[in-house]
Amino acid sequence: GTANAIYQNLEYMESYNPDYVLILSGDHIYKMDYEVMLDFHKEHNADVTIAAMPVPMEEASRFGIVVSDDESRIQKFEEKPAKPSSNLASMGIYIFSWPVLKDALIKLSGQPGCDFGKHIIPYCHSNGKRLFAYEYNGYWKDVGTLGSYWEANMELIDIIPEFNLYEEFWRIYTKSDIIPPQYIASEAVIERSIIGDGTEIYGEVHNSVIGSGVTIGRGTVIRDSIIMKGTVIQENCVVDKVILAENVTVGSNVVMGIGADVPNKVKPDIYAFGLVTVGENTVIPADVQIGKNTAISGVTVKEDYPNGMLESGETLIKAGERL
Repeated sequence: GTANAIYQNLEYMESYNPDYVLILSGDHIYKMDYEVMLDFHKEHNADVTIAAMPVPMEEASRFGIVVSDDESRIQKFEEKPAKPSSNLASMGIYIFSWPVLKDALIKLSGQPGCDFGKHIIPYCHSNGKRLFAYEYNGYWKDVGTLGSYWEANMELIDIIPEFNLYEEFWRIYTKSDIIPPQYIASEAVIERSIIGDGTEIYGEVHNSVIGSGVTIGRGTVIRDSIIMKGTVIQENCVVDKVILAENVTVGSNVVMGIGADVPNKVKPDIYAFGLVTVGENTVIPADVQIGKNTAISGVTVKEDYPNGMLESGETLIKAGERL
């Protein structure tokens, strides 16, 4: 569980003897000044502060819900309730006073799958600790599913994205390898897209996020897709609503993202949203077609595609590969 991961680092944290510990989730996208949240924690003499934000009531059952009073003190915590009492959702961002966190982690160390939302927070609340909700109203997105990850990338290419990487006073930078700039051929077409350094585009790219060192061949059309670093897509392909991981090779005349929106037969909750998902280092041969809600991983050959087609809802994982 999420708390067990922190418990395994208890000795490391103890070596610093901190006053406060900030706990973050790794699959969320947002901007927050944690110092402001820490000031809130101190001002309220809190033992635990939970960052929370209002969500539509019809979506509240997907989240841990906090119910707080007029002073922001939490009166009740509900983990993904069927009938939520509030629409204030936990963001999975916590500040603990160190003695409180240490005690909870040790006392619940034997709890199978020990989780902050299910175990640590209720334990602290039931023991009379001072829990407060720090309300946040900016952009926040949980990208724990393929669909939400795809949506977050598509939101980045809006003319003025809600999650703005380019704000004058709070720009977001990333490490840049020493590689050449993009090469855009004279016949290429690019519309509303992000293109990484070192990428060569000879075809068309529409509403997509393209990583660094990607090659897109002549006559190829990319739409509503995420193409990661080092991937090569050869000539005359159609790539529609696809996530291609790093260093994928796609042969010529491949069509991806066609057919009916049929649920995936193996993992319908994961390979969904009408997406084609392709794992890193995968090879897709020339002249094949691939349907929606599909997953592919490994070095595949034409014989893996009956009649040159991977139907919607199918999964193709070659030996030794996992998705």
